[in-house]
Amino acid sequence: MAKTAPEGLITALDIGSSKVSALIAQKGDGGELVVLGTGQRESRGVQRGYIADMAATEVAVREAVEQAERIAGTNIEDVWVSFSAGGLESNILRLEVDLGGHRVEQSDIDDLLRAGREAINPGGRMVLHAQPTRYTLDGLAGVKQPRGLHAERLGVDIHVVSTEGAPVRNLDLCVRSAHLEVRSIIAAPVATGLACLSEEERELGVALVEIGAGVTNVSVYKDGVLTGLSSIQQGSADITDDIASAFGTRRGQAERMKCFYGSANMTPRDNHDMIDIAPASLEEEGEGARITRAQLIAVIRLRLDRLMAEISKELTRLNFEDPVGRQIVLTGGGAELKGVADYAQQALGRSVRVGRPRGLTALPEAHAGPAFATLAGLATFAAADPVDLRNLEPSRGQLVIRSNPKAMLQRMMAAFRANY
Repeated sequence: MAKTAPEGLITALDIGSSKVSALIAQKGDGGELVVLGTGQRESRGVQRGYIADMAATEVAVREAVEQAERIAGTNIEDVWVSFSAGGLESNILRLEVDLGGHRVEQSDIDDLLRAGREAINPGGRMVLHAQPTRYTLDGLAGVKQPRGLHAERLGVDIHVVSTEGAPVRNLDLCVRSAHLEVRSIIAAPVATGLACLSEEERELGVALVEIGAGVTNVSVYKDGVLTGLSSIQQGSADITDDIASAFGTRRGQAERMKCFYGSANMTPRDNHDMIDIAPASLEEEGEGARITRAQLIAVIRLRLDRLMAEISKELTRLNFEDPVGRQIVLTGGGAELKGVADYAQQALGRSVRVGRPRGLTALPEAHAGPAFATLAGLATFAAADPVDLRNLEPSRGQLVIRSNPKAMLQRMMAAFRANY
């Protein structure tokens, strides 16, 4: 019989377009995270990151969590959930107050954060994150702890991630229908960045490209924070569909062909290696067709060409333009395709590596690949327990924010003047 959950237990739940995965971890006395159990089920009710079939998704959530509970030998009640659908927006809001040269006290910091919290105004979008990232003293950026220092002016950068409300509410309802309490819903790029990127990479500037089954999220980090993100409605499942369509086979067979024989790069030998293809219908008689590995790779590369072109456009739009010293990290299930990092490096003209989750003890090898980076990042995020401005005061409902940065800044200054 499973035991009651002990203190310090964290459960992460990643609901994707191809799989639903769960992870139960215990936070140790030294802050380390030890994985106690994991679970995974095929996702049948999610399309492009959105809940399309509530009942099917609920079943997958319940089964994935139950599997993790059996391995961990404990029951859990609440989870940290990822949100990876399109529509995510990231903004950095800045607020500053005149201190008159006196020493920064905790009350000064609290008042500044409270002013920032009040400046987040309902305007049609739901806020997933509203976190102070760093402070400024007399214009000097990068101050992590200003308390005790003297300054004329104290400022703060607030990182706000927002999205459309309905998809998040559907996700929340689905998890609660599986009799689980939702601790928080986390934007997938925020969690994945914690799992795959070092603090130094985030400081120097790096792009994180998460190739999921139905959605590819592109995130840009600079000066230690997420400065921009966007979503592309393509993913590794589109490669599978292209293979199934091109060679007249079932999706399951196409996925197997992609995983076992697929590659992003081609060699002369691929023209001679043969692959047997099962017919699309089980009722068809006779042997299936045979193709060369080169034919399979050609189909894969056609889709990759389109995806890399879109990624390049988004990187330019997010001002990730200087190729010198700017690395790209690939993660997600699509990053497990053989040779994809070398292919992306040539297509994008930048240094590219594959990002895998790190920082968790006893993580099973089956869950240590790039496809599970978001899951590991959720646990890391939960263990860090970052400050969220929405928790400074009791909230009467979900926070939302205007999508117009100028309007947000104007309201922040108005709130600032009102408080001081």
